[in-house]
Amino acid sequence: MITDYNEIINILENINPIKYAKDRNFIDGSVTRISPYISRGIISTKQVYKFLIKKGYSLKNIQKFVQEMVWREFWQITWQSNNIDKDLKHLQKDVEFYGFPSIIINHNTQINAIDKSIEALYDSGYMHNHLRMYVASLCTNILNYHWKLPAKWMYYHLLDGDWGSNSLSWQWVCGANSNKKYYANQDNINRFTKSNQKNTILDTSYDDLLNLKCERELTRNFSLELNVNYPKSDKFLNKTQKPICIYNYYNLDVNWRKSLDAHRILLIEPSIFKQYPISDKAMKFMIDLSKNIKNIKIFVGEFNELPIKKSKVYFKEHPLNYNYIGTEDSREWICKPKIVYKSFFKHWNTVIKQLYLNPL
Repeated sequence: MITDYNEIINILENINPIKYAKDRNFIDGSVTRISPYISRGIISTKQVYKFLIKKGYSLKNIQKFVQEMVWREFWQITWQSNNIDKDLKHLQKDVEFYGFPSIIINHNTQINAIDKSIEALYDSGYMHNHLRMYVASLCTNILNYHWKLPAKWMYYHLLDGDWGSNSLSWQWVCGANSNKKYYANQDNINRFTKSNQKNTILDTSYDDLLNLKCERELTRNFSLELNVNYPKSDKFLNKTQKPICIYNYYNLDVNWRKSLDAHRILLIEPSIFKQYPISDKAMKFMIDLSKNIKNIKIFVGEFNELPIKKSKVYFKEHPLNYNYIGTEDSREWICKPKIVYKSFFKHWNTVIKQLYLNPL
């Protein structure tokens, strides 16, 4: 996985937003693979949007691509004012189990496209967005597991793990954040994964899928601990008491307050990672990306354990930074309406009107 900042910026050159709009839902479609860098905050959705506009694309031609980035922003805005660890709009219906379904964790669903995607997730930290929906639907709507722990399992392994998007997407699939559940049968999976499998548990009509009762063996729970391995802290005594810029799992912005003569600290708080654990691959990815920030030091501990002394502290806004004290800088948004909407499409209509008035 590329972690050099200049090489990451070069990836933007390869984005084809027009092809993306046509075939993004297919397993071999024109996906961009920039999501991990947006999730880690080394680039922003606004930066990507401005890059495409400056490259000469009209807003009309890239509207679908922009909409997908605005979905990401909408989840973040929703997270800012809601407890997304709980069912957001409705209690999830038909829940029978809590925990991790064994056939998912062990990639043994006997649905080839899903099993291969889980193996790839373990190996690379990547899963195509459509496959994420298939996995979430199978977990919650077929096997009748509550969404939260399986969502944490997926978040744990994803290099683009973003609890806002992960939590609220899983809730959207299971009906806790939408008005109906999302289902996909085998024909749908075959179409978008370019496969031709038959005789799976999903190889049935949608009417039958809604009333499917799984055998006990398929719903068996798997005992799983999502452990976090931490790096060693660098020595940081703050003798000079310069300003301190705090970076974390969601903010690795190379250009943020770049001209400020400051200590730059990658803060890895065990309390946060206990709530939202990440894999060794995800931890390494964060640390490798942080190396783009000159003289950054790793600090494993809580914010209140930092030797702040009389230093001014700066950090970027994020829902998980609730215990930070200092000057909070806003994140970059493509467009953030003044009104917080519960409906994405009301949010989107406001955003797109504003963008047509002010493309940049």
